[in-house]
Amino acid sequence: MEHTALSQVAALAARLGEPERDLAILAEGNTSARADEETFWVKASGFSMCGIGEDGFVRVQFQPVLAALAGEGMDDTGVRETLSQSRVDEESPRMPSVETFMHAYLLSLPDVAFVGHTHPTPLISLLGVRGCETIARQRLFPDEIVCCGPATAFVPYVDPGLPLAHAIQRSVEAYVAEFGTVPKTIWLQNHGLIALGKNPREVESATFMAVKAARAWLGALATGKPLNPLTPEQIDRIHTRPDEHYRQRLLSQLRPTVQ
Repeated sequence: MEHTALSQVAALAARLGEPERDLAILAEGNTSARADEETFWVKASGFSMCGIGEDGFVRVQFQPVLAALAGEGMDDTGVRETLSQSRVDEESPRMPSVETFMHAYLLSLPDVAFVGHTHPTPLISLLGVRGCETIARQRLFPDEIVCCGPATAFVPYVDPGLPLAHAIQRSVEAYVAEFGTVPKTIWLQNHGLIALGKNPREVESATFMAVKAARAWLGALATGKPLNPLTPEQIDRIHTRPDEHYRQRLLSQLRPTVQ
């Protein structure tokens, strides 16, 4: 089971890192997967997702990372020490990504076993638009609801690492309080996208549909005409329809094509 989680998360990262997808270049982005109740795999710092293999991941303990997240604060030295000491193999030459804190928190949520974080160009363009947080709460087409949920959790820009993990936690908790469920997608202002799932296919489906939605929004905004997003009633209807739940399960099993 542990080997399966590692192989799956490495394959997920490699697919999201394919250059033609324009989701992440150089060392951008990261993925993670729960290995068991006490540990998880996360991309090592400095590795590109393009062509990454299993050797590009580090196995990390949940407890010290979540304890740091629950603490009062930590300087850069403390962050590095925590990441180093959280490794299952402390002799490994690999260091966990600085985003390990957010991955630990997200993987501790119900029904989340895989996390994909990318920097899609169309979405970053949208996340640079003033008022983009209002767009995160809207939907333009039905499949965006099916794959990305009734709304997207939004996080204002903060420094990567521990501050970002804290901001994500606040945003997710507010989302759960409002919608009664964990978000499928999270927008990070001026930064990128996070997609959550029970398996790699759900992460892929949410990622690719979020990118399509970003391109749709950019195209609609470029017309300069009044926008016509779906109404809250229409969104709720699609989100709660049994046949859409069935389609959601089918869509999560499909391999997304290159966008």
